[in-house]
Amino acid sequence: MGDDRIAIDWDAARASNRENWEDRVPLHEEAYGISDLDNPDHLSSVIRTDLTALAPFLPSGTVAGLDVCHLQCHIGTDTLSLARAGARVTGVDFSPAALASAAGLGKRLDLNAIWVETDVLDARAAVAGDFDLVYTSIGTINWLPDLDRWASQIAGLLRSGGTFYIRDGHPVLYSLDEHADGMRLRYPYFNTGQAQVWDEESTYAGDGTVEHPRTYQWAHPLSDIINSLLGSGLQILRVDEGTTLPWKFSPRMVEVPGGFAWPEAERDLVPCTYTIIARKP
Repeated sequence: MGDDRIAIDWDAARASNRENWEDRVPLHEEAYGISDLDNPDHLSSVIRTDLTALAPFLPSGTVAGLDVCHLQCHIGTDTLSLARAGARVTGVDFSPAALASAAGLGKRLDLNAIWVETDVLDARAAVAGDFDLVYTSIGTINWLPDLDRWASQIAGLLRSGGTFYIRDGHPVLYSLDEHADGMRLRYPYFNTGQAQVWDEESTYAGDGTVEHPRTYQWAHPLSDIINSLLGSGLQILRVDEGTTLPWKFSPRMVEVPGGFAWPEAERDLVPCTYTIIARKP
């Protein structure tokens, strides 16, 4: 799984990935704890974590009253949590099934959102208006081959003075063998220009299986991520690394407050997440 690397056309990789993400929608509707959102005070755990990190960099310390674009929003649980926190939200995803699920959830919760079906790499052309905050979090850019194009979309969506936020799995984490008995490197840390080929019938959430198990993903070192944002004209305000994930990357991980982490004796060996906050001048 992931050991095979090939050069593949983006359109072909995207088509295979979208089939896989379409299959995930009913599984994640079951696994994401959507019923928790029926509580009018509930925010997803991802959003609670991210709003705390964002607060010092927002004009009023909150997203309330801000125009927010959520890239790669999937079924919208985090997008609608941003809406519940007071933002005017636009959710962007390439999966029509995911966006239909998100729209249905928003209607059920009486939360307003705009949903746009497009590749994140074409977001600027597809999304109307500009934004105070462009937000993306957890399991995102490993699906993209071209970070320079990705960063240019973000810069184009932000209005002057706007903020970009990303929290995602750390590239060091993604280079580890998730099934090894200890910390062992298995996958490339650096971008080789080739896609890693994955054939997995299960997903990171829930117990069901997908009909289209093949996906293609790309490694991106932290330097490439930061430099793509700098190259798009954004100013980096803060970079953090964390030890807790909102999903169980490896069977050896243990549940801790806020998610999952390596066993305590190994917890300080490698980062699990990175967070970058940037601003458009």
